[in-house]
Amino acid sequence: VAKDLGLQLPALRDHGFRIVSEGRTQYFALHVKTGHLVTAERIDREQLCERMQQCVLRCELIVEGEM
Repeated sequence: VAKDLGLQLPALRDHGFRIVSEGRTQYFALHVKTGHLVTAERIDREQLCERMQQCVLRCELIVEGEM
C-alpha cells in the first residue's frame, strides 16, 4: 500500500490509514511496519460464498488528513 501510494513508511503511520471491509468482520489490515495489506481474520470461502463460483471480498482504504 505504501509503495502504491508513493509514501515512505513513517508517512504511512502519520496519515492515519484504516481498512474497511463490507459487513461486520474486518478481513484485512494494514501492517504499519511494512506497509503491506495483510489478512486480519481467517477467510473461509465456503462460508462466505458457498454457492457462487466467483468469490470477491471488497475493502476500502481510508486516509485521514491530506495527502
